[in-house]
Amino acid sequence: MKTINTKILALMLVLALAACGNQNPPAETTEPEVSMTESDKLNEWFEVKYEEELMMSPIGLTFLGRKERYDEIDDMTEAAEDEQLEWKRQTVEEMKASFDYAALTDDAKLSYNLWAHQYEQSKNAVPFRRNDYVFTQMQGIHTFLPTLLLSFHKVEEVSDMDALISRVSGVGVAMNQLVDRAKLGAEEGVRPPRFSYEIVTTQAQDVISGAPFDDSETDSSLWGGIKGSVAALQEAGDIDEAQANAYLESAKTALIDNLKPSYENLISFMQADIANTSEEAQGASALPNGDAYYANQLAIRTTTDMTADEVHQLGLSEVTRIRAEMEELKQKAGFEGTLQEYFTYIRDNKDSEEHYYPNTDEGRQGYIDDATAAIENIKLQLPKYFGILPKADLEVKRVEPFREQDGAPQHYFSGTPDGSRAGIYYAHLSDMTAMPKNELEVIAYHEGLPGHHMQISIAQELTGVPTFRTQAGSTAYIEGWALYSEKLAKEMPSTYVTINSDFGRLGSEIWRAIRLVVDSGMHSKGWTEDEAVEYFSQNSPAPLETIRTEVQRYLVWPGQATSYKVGMIFIQDLREAAEKELGDRFDIGGFHDAVLDGGALPLSMLKSKVERWVADEKAKA
Repeated sequence: MKTINTKILALMLVLALAACGNQNPPAETTEPEVSMTESDKLNEWFEVKYEEELMMSPIGLTFLGRKERYDEIDDMTEAAEDEQLEWKRQTVEEMKASFDYAALTDDAKLSYNLWAHQYEQSKNAVPFRRNDYVFTQMQGIHTFLPTLLLSFHKVEEVSDMDALISRVSGVGVAMNQLVDRAKLGAEEGVRPPRFSYEIVTTQAQDVISGAPFDDSETDSSLWGGIKGSVAALQEAGDIDEAQANAYLESAKTALIDNLKPSYENLISFMQADIANTSEEAQGASALPNGDAYYANQLAIRTTTDMTADEVHQLGLSEVTRIRAEMEELKQKAGFEGTLQEYFTYIRDNKDSEEHYYPNTDEGRQGYIDDATAAIENIKLQLPKYFGILPKADLEVKRVEPFREQDGAPQHYFSGTPDGSRAGIYYAHLSDMTAMPKNELEVIAYHEGLPGHHMQISIAQELTGVPTFRTQAGSTAYIEGWALYSEKLAKEMPSTYVTINSDFGRLGSEIWRAIRLVVDSGMHSKGWTEDEAVEYFSQNSPAPLETIRTEVQRYLVWPGQATSYKVGMIFIQDLREAAEKELGDRFDIGGFHDAVLDGGALPLSMLKSKVERWVADEKAKA
């Protein structure tokens, strides 16, 4: 997102200068009239509406590096959601009444359709609002809010510290609102699996462990971060010692009196309600209105009309195809056993320096260093495959201790559109035996370059589209691109140079194919957690700890895991069709730019956009 639309500013300046000139126009010239097309008018309207929408979310503003409402946390109630949805409905009605669709350019029509699509998607999800789990080990709002305070709320001046302390108290309010929502879901029979209660309880307790929450000599992560920010202000001469002490006392009061009780409220609810969970984890179909809910989640995540059965069958066929490629690499490696035995060989060689890093601080730093080196190599290759390149930098970091989980998947947090904050590729490194070396490259390419960091940074830095499109989030597009990037990296020099790393690439791809099978299996076909783990382990060399963590992820996040492979295959099909249509005129950089230069789109809209690019390329010839 951008803080203000430069096109609007430029137009306002032109109009202002024209008005001044028209008061005393030179005799020999006249000022040209400013003529706006229907598309120009629509794009201006989008900027106004998007700014209104953005101002509803203090967290959203902070993520973009802005400081409006910097002392607030979002209203987490259902009433607030309803209010925002009604606002969106009114904007769609206004858009339809105010603009002539037929007079718009193709790109403006895409923006028009996307704005309406976003509303329809949100509206269609309302009946299933209480089917969504509020607190889980994956969608951890209880861990995200502390991360917001520590990593995204920058204290650069005195007012920022005032805002931070206010936000600490605001987290307490938000957490209590969320606990109330979790109780509403539980009353309707919607509870995450028992393991999620146990993990969330531990995570919440970790947030409020250490000074000043208890008598520990070790600072909690929040307190350590706040003390560091106060010390930085004092060192810069912005505050004196007395002011620093006053800030620390105010922060301590907010932590103990406001934030801590809300986390204790969550812990108490979890401990009291866990007895109402079933001993065996259940998929979405076992919940009230579960089949319809899962169908809605598939529609949201894949932006297609694929059914659960179609997703399942696609996964089965992809697993079969990728296993055949794995067989070929196994033979190249000279391994004489079965593929399953090769999986076991890779999985169980925990002490092998070829397959695993030492489970030490040196091993963890080695992982970060090697992931950074892989990304640096890709940076050198990007101009050969892309016309548009990201401006924002990328950092590889270890996940903060209070939210780190053994074997949990790596993930990416975007930087700011202006590049003032780099994107961050986070890795869970608490247990290096769950981090096989053969997966390092492929994950770095997925989370970093040319994957998430590239796509999201380019989207945020776009200037030729309405700002709301730079922050649009289609999971199938975003995750599909990242998975496509894993394979794209193989086309680049100095990647996957060993059989081990290339096997890791296939391991990552089959991982996503397995997701189609086990996600639909658990949420639509009644598979148990253990059945999903068994299928996964029979088709992947991933460590069993990682597999169990992954399956538990799918259980609490229905449908999300299906988006990766569906999106990847869609983009691959678009490329294949473009190559066939354009022949020798096909330009890989042009194709990638066509995919990336419009923001994250629903797949049907992406297809239309790429087909227009192909038609334009043919017309040039």
